[in-house]
Amino acid sequence: MTATLPVSVESEIFYPSADGQPVAETYDHLYALLTTLEVLKQYLANRQGTVLGNQFLYYAQGFPKLRVAPDVMVIFDVAPGGRDNYKIWEEGQVPTVIFEMTSFGTKGQDEIFKKTLYEQLGVKEYWLFDPKGEWVEQQLRGYRLRGDIYEPIQDGRSEPLQLRLVVEGRLIGFYREDTGEKLLIPDELVEALGQEVLARQQAEELVKQERQRAEQERQRAEQERQRAEQERQRAEQAELQIEQLKARLRSLNVDPDSIQ
Repeated sequence: MTATLPVSVESEIFYPSADGQPVAETYDHLYALLTTLEVLKQYLANRQGTVLGNQFLYYAQGFPKLRVAPDVMVIFDVAPGGRDNYKIWEEGQVPTVIFEMTSFGTKGQDEIFKKTLYEQLGVKEYWLFDPKGEWVEQQLRGYRLRGDIYEPIQDGRSEPLQLRLVVEGRLIGFYREDTGEKLLIPDELVEALGQEVLARQQAEELVKQERQRAEQERQRAEQERQRAEQERQRAEQAELQIEQLKARLRSLNVDPDSIQ
C-alpha cells in the first residue's frame, strides 16, 4: 500500500491578481490614483510598510471571490515593496489608510459596501476623493475609526500619515504636519529639480566669477607689489649712486655739501 500526504486545500485555491477591468473610470481618476500612489510612496519610502495601488485585497482565507481593489492603500508594519495582490492573513496586517477615487457611478459601492467592509476590517481611515466633483461635497470626504465605528473626519487630517489633505483641482494635496511642507507630485518634482539644477548652475557661475575677480585682484596686487619693488630698487640704486659720487668728491678733497 502506497502512503500519500494530504494536500492542503489552501494550496489549490487560486487568488487572481487581475480581473481584466480598467484600472480607473476616467483619465482624471487614473491621474489622481497614480499621483496619490507616487506621492505617498515617496513620503513613506523610509518607513516599514508599503503603498499599493489597485491591487486586489483578499480578506477571507479560502474565498478568492471575497476581494476588493482599493485605489490606494497604505499598510504599515509589513515588508516594503510591491505585491501582485495582498492577503491579510499572510501579511498579518490590515491596511491602515485607504483612498478611493470615487465617481457618481461607483457612489453606492464606495459609500456603502466598501465603507462598511473597511470599517469591519478595522481600516483606521477611509478617504473618498471625487476628482470631477460629481457627488462628494467639496470633493473630499474622510472617515476615521473610533472604536468599531467610522466617524466623519472634520479636521482634514490623516492621523496615521500625519498629513493634512487639501483639494487642489482634481488632485489631493498632501502637507506635512510637522513642517507644513507640501509633498510634491511628480510634475512638481521635475520642475523643482530643474530649478535646483538651474540654481546650482547659477551658483557655480557666481563662484567662478568670484574666483576670476579674486584672481584678477591678486594679479593686480602682485603687479603693484612688483612696481613698488622696482621703485624701491631704483631709489636704492639712486641713493647708492649719490653716495658713490660723494665718495668720489671727497677723494678729490671736494666737500659734497658745498656743491649746490
